[in-house]
Amino acid sequence: MTEHTLVVGIDVGDKYSYLHVLDNASGDEVEQTRIATNPEAYRRKFKGYDLSRSILEVGCQSGWISRLLLELGHSVLVADPRKARLLMGREHKDDKTDAELLARIGRLDPKLLKPVTLRSEQTQSALSVLRSRDVLVRARTQLINHVRGTLKTLGRKLPKTSSYLFHKLRSELPTLLKPALEPVMSALESITEQIDELEQEIERMCEQDYPQAQKFREIPGVGPVTALTYVLTIESPERFRNSRQVGAYLGLIRRRWMSGDDDPALHITKSGDAMLRRLLVNCAQHILGPFGHDSDLRRWGLKYAETGGKLAKRRAVVAVARRLAVLMHRLWTTGQDYEPLYNAQQAELAK
Repeated sequence: MTEHTLVVGIDVGDKYSYLHVLDNASGDEVEQTRIATNPEAYRRKFKGYDLSRSILEVGCQSGWISRLLLELGHSVLVADPRKARLLMGREHKDDKTDAELLARIGRLDPKLLKPVTLRSEQTQSALSVLRSRDVLVRARTQLINHVRGTLKTLGRKLPKTSSYLFHKLRSELPTLLKPALEPVMSALESITEQIDELEQEIERMCEQDYPQAQKFREIPGVGPVTALTYVLTIESPERFRNSRQVGAYLGLIRRRWMSGDDDPALHITKSGDAMLRRLLVNCAQHILGPFGHDSDLRRWGLKYAETGGKLAKRRAVVAVARRLAVLMHRLWTTGQDYEPLYNAQQAELAK
């Protein structure tokens, strides 16, 4: 870091950001200040600084801040918030102290903060389409559960139907509850139309903007939403030295807390993107379910599930989700076509 004159620790808040500026050579404090969290204030402030290394934590505003500082010629390190909190402790926390600790740790050894790579603005915008669909789907599920739960209070039930067609059961509502539930059914109809529009946009993006997602759709159980989410979340497959690292990146490996001879079996880490992890688990459930196609993944998962009761079945779903993530990365990097029984065929040839 000798090429940087200053080291700037930034604690980003919704309204204000606290800056702690150090001299890179001596470690002496140069400035401690507060600025408004908006592009104009950041541009004015950092234009007046010499070449600097700025350190901030991952957050909803870290993307535009890092892009703006890079545009101004400064280098930026975006810290993993879990690692940063572990290093900074919790005995005495305030924004000024956090900014100073980020600056001092970043000056001494930036690798301690486990710097992360942020997505590009284009990728972030494309992901927003998928996240908007996800929010609407969950809102629709909550509204459907509300309607069915309200009807149960009067001993009534609606016929079984898909979420897409649920709003068409409006005529089945009892007269007494129509004033309460008619607005909900209207909202469901509107939400379903909006979800349909977003899914059409996702389909277009898969075909035109991100054609690499089409390769993943060759895998039975992987639809356009999962395929596109995978492409946008990983963004660049070269980020990983080998495909196995993708499972850890998405939080699909077990935590480890080994001490001496004690090495308990813990739950998965659940780090990384929660939406993609959930989608991969849904795909794994389809692969192992009654409608899953015969494949190496299905055979391996079913064999894994036979090792125990319900707990083994749940573990098998997560394990298949992890293997699916690794397989998709492998197909992406090699450009190979998906062969559902590739391992089985190789075993036959080896005999």
